[in-house]
Amino acid sequence: MFDGLRSEIKAIKDKDPAARSTLEIFLCYPGFYALIFHRVSHWLWNHSLKLLARMNSNLARFITGIEIHPGATFGKRVFIDHGMGVVVGETAIVGDDVLIYQGVILGGTSTEKTKRHPTIEDGVIIGAGAKVMGNITIGKYSKIGTGAVVLKDVPPESTCVGVPGRIVKHKGVRKKVDLDHDKLPDPVADALRTLEKHLQDNDKRFEILFEKHGICLTEDIRDEQEDLEDLFKK
Repeated sequence: MFDGLRSEIKAIKDKDPAARSTLEIFLCYPGFYALIFHRVSHWLWNHSLKLLARMNSNLARFITGIEIHPGATFGKRVFIDHGMGVVVGETAIVGDDVLIYQGVILGGTSTEKTKRHPTIEDGVIIGAGAKVMGNITIGKYSKIGTGAVVLKDVPPESTCVGVPGRIVKHKGVRKKVDLDHDKLPDPVADALRTLEKHLQDNDKRFEILFEKHGICLTEDIRDEQEDLEDLFKK
């Protein structure tokens, strides 16, 4: 038991540069408490003490702001960072060395009493506010971007972003685990850059057309053109 606690604390130290000491983690990290509560709830659930398990998990939710169903399965060295608003459903499976940020939902998309929640394989990072829904699998060492809504399987060592989630990076070579969320692709910014280029190309075509027919751009049109350019530069 104590070896397990030591490995959990070490995982937090490795993944959170703000963690200064073992005592601080033990006293101040809600994700750490939530998983300790869950180990107890899961044991009760598996020994047919389901009401006690639910009561214990509700107490954990009240204390930590993290809701984990007692039936969910967690591996070793899982770290729930910040944690507020995290929800994990009954049939979810979370592997080893997974990092989950605040607001993440591992939810179901069926009312059937079968496997209806996601399987998160080892080494996955799930960004803040991401929703992973249904009986799908997130492959090993993948990253789910902040705010993504994932409804389909994600291959191992992939990056999935957007609503709905789409694969924007997939490499066959395992990369070193990092926390660089700022380096995740941004499909919205990419779309805006494409739109900006399209507008600039159209401007050039209009200028050529106006010059060909001897038409001068009015000051109002030039002002609107400059306003658009300023907007896309922000």
